Amino acid sequence: MSGTEAAKRTIAYLEKTAGAEDLACLVVEPIQGEGGFIVPADGYLPALAEWCRANGIVFIADEVQAGMARTGTMFSIEQFGVTPDIVLSAKGIAGGLPLAGITGRAEIMDKSQPGGLGGTFGGNPVSCAAAVAVFEQIEELDLLAEAKRIEETFGAGLRGLQAKYNCIAEVRGKGAMLAIEIVKPGTLEADSDLVANVIAAAAQRGVLLLSTGAYNQGIRFLPSLKMGDELIHDVISVLDEAFAASV
Repeated sequence: MSGTEAAKRTIAYLEKTAGAEDLACLVVEPIQGEGGFIVPADGYLPALAEWCRANGIVFIADEVQAGMARTGTMFSIEQFGVTPDIVLSAKGIAGGLPLAGITGRAEIMDKSQPGGLGGTFGGNPVSCAAAVAVFEQIEELDLLAEAKRIEETFGAGLRGLQAKYNCIAEVRGKGAMLAIEIVKPGTLEADSDLVANVIAAAAQRGVLLLSTGAYNQGIRFLPSLKMGDELIHDVISVLDEAFAASV
């Protein structure tokens, strides 16, 4: 199914269950996080954004996990040719300290009354200083390029494992946000037991991993943007051993 066709199905669902006239906004993760690091097909997000504009619906990009240089651009939505009305940021924006941000078109953001936007940690000076340092590091260390390097090196290693183990159905992701999908060979049936075994075997060898997806059918990788190629190769080697011990 193409991205445009998938968008038509999503739009049909929204119009049937809610109705465009009753939707104030549509919040999307350009690349799904906990959902399995799923990258939408070409054309999917532009079609949704166009439908939102045509119906007066605010299009919001949730960049809490995929933003802040993680995927090789400052925000992952940039890779899909879409300009959202609002961008949501958190997590990496302050290097782990509690901070979140809302960035949007002036005509939307100016609607908020004084005190209309806030939170428990709003304006925390330490977190704000950390966020400034994060932006400086992204520029000074060229972390956008580093994310792309990781995608090339780590992605190649994962695809090598895919060629060796037929239980790896897919390697996907952008930048330093990658995942592999694990299935029972010859099927598209998720194999969460194998995922658990591989994760346990890797932990015994010093590599800590996380499962992902609605059925815990995948393994996700969110390495530091300064993770060197040598360490990446070590991780691939451990994964190779973990799969060999588990399949």
